[in-house]
Amino acid sequence: MIKTREEKKFRLPTSMSYSDFVRIFGIGVLLFFLLNCSPKTTSVSLPVETPGNFSESGTQNQPQHWWTVFNDDKLNTLVDSALQSNFSLQTAWQRLQASQAVLDRESASLFPVLDASGSAEINNRQSEFQQSQRFRLGLYSEYELDLWGRIRANIDAQSFRAEATFADYQAASISLSAEVVRTYFQLVEARNQLELARKQVETNEKVLELLKVRFSSGQIRSVDILRQVQLVEATREQQIFAESRLQVLEHSLAVLLGKSPQSEFQAIETNLPELPPIPETGVPAELIERRPDVRSSFNLLQAADRDLAAAISNQNPRLSISASVSTGAYDIQDLFTDWGRGIAADLLAPLFRGNELRAEADRAEAIKKQRLYEYGETVLNAFREVENALIQEKQQAKSIESLERQVELAEQTNKQLRAEYLNGMSNYLDVLTALDEEQQLRRDLLRSKLALLEYRIALYRALAGSFETERETVAFDNL
Repeated sequence: MIKTREEKKFRLPTSMSYSDFVRIFGIGVLLFFLLNCSPKTTSVSLPVETPGNFSESGTQNQPQHWWTVFNDDKLNTLVDSALQSNFSLQTAWQRLQASQAVLDRESASLFPVLDASGSAEINNRQSEFQQSQRFRLGLYSEYELDLWGRIRANIDAQSFRAEATFADYQAASISLSAEVVRTYFQLVEARNQLELARKQVETNEKVLELLKVRFSSGQIRSVDILRQVQLVEATREQQIFAESRLQVLEHSLAVLLGKSPQSEFQAIETNLPELPPIPETGVPAELIERRPDVRSSFNLLQAADRDLAAAISNQNPRLSISASVSTGAYDIQDLFTDWGRGIAADLLAPLFRGNELRAEADRAEAIKKQRLYEYGETVLNAFREVENALIQEKQQAKSIESLERQVELAEQTNKQLRAEYLNGMSNYLDVLTALDEEQQLRRDLLRSKLALLEYRIALYRALAGSFETERETVAFDNL
């Protein structure tokens, strides 16, 4: 009887009995069952309540490169330079590369191991004038069946950790850009403070000369001159402090740019900018998805969940299969004439480990809960940073309005008391006090304007999502 192609396709080999076929079929069913018994990923819900909206919001969309809203080309250049050359950010990038390499290493467990071996042995016996030789070649392969999903869980855990490291790099980029912008405006304010201190020293020295003239004509007491000299020295101290602070800020900015502290900078803006309109804050739920530090915390939570799954699976038996092919000969010409083949299956089942495996699973479960609470704390801190920046900016704007009125009133008071003093209607102590108060208020006003900018920078930073750096662009293009 002639068999058709279909009949030949499903025909059992003559060397395989029916009972052998049943056993193989049963093993296949068992493996299918075991593969489907691997631990599953558990869903993670946000451990804190998410408010519907923030207390305030503007209408202007915040760009990814948020520092461009200040319309300062010099500032934009400095931020771009820092994102490319800052050493801390380069360190964060290398941590990402190392994490990706670990993921590649873990992923190799999904594939069989294949090794090759070879040896040549030559023995000489001088007493018998004999020489013997032996040549060997072999291939060895081993593969562990992922019966309980332990290998896949380890790979998934490392994948989540790599994602967390990438989010950390993005968060570091945001922090670096904010620090450069903040230091830049501090530098502008420091130069304004130095210029103001120089003008105040000049003003106080002129007043001192006028007092010396009046003293020589017997119109004032010597104590008035002493008080004015003291004010001159106090304003000179302010000038010295401003000069020192200016140099320290220049050093800080240089290091942020990956340069030596002795580096010189081109001229920067001479005045602090006006605040742009307040950005749209959006809703808190969007902030959770946008902020890289929150994504990093969530990925670490997911990694802990997979570590727990791997720890549970590690309590179950492991099954590995291996195969080898080898050949050996006393003459190299006969090396490929005689081959030996072997196949084996190894089953390793933990019987007694002194509660080691159970303790490891308990530790993994505790770490997962720890990551959950850290995730909740990170989310709450993200909300807090936005709300803090909003209220601080709002109150600081009111404080500046009050200081501007105080400066105006102090200037008027100083002019009036000076006129009264020249007309002999008041003593010089009142004039000195009014002059000192006016100068102090002007210095406070500059500091308050800087603080207002810093609160806005904090708001931009709190709302910022990730943006692609040039380093990322090059890496993605090379994939």
